[in-house]
Amino acid sequence: MSKGKRRQKKNKGRLWFPMVLVMIVGIVAFSTGMKSRDLKTQEQAYIEREAELEKLINDEEDRTKELEDRKKYVGTKQYIEEVARERLGLIDPDEVRIEANN
Repeated sequence: MSKGKRRQKKNKGRLWFPMVLVMIVGIVAFSTGMKSRDLKTQEQAYIEREAELEKLINDEEDRTKELEDRKKYVGTKQYIEEVARERLGLIDPDEVRIEANN
């Protein structure tokens, strides 16, 4: 075999390593990109869920405040008189009830 043919064979053997290395780097880069995209999608879903939960928390805090206000009102004399008039049909001793005939 001549020196030229030996060099060609030797050079052919050396080309496979860089090609394999480039392929591996490409596969790793592609996989990393795909995983990054998935993580960004998941992050967006978590951000949206967090906003929903914050809204629910605020709604429940508002509802709690309304219930506390209602609890205070229920204990007042004004509420007791209101219920007595509307539900029980009671009146104060110095009042006169006028009803319409239908």
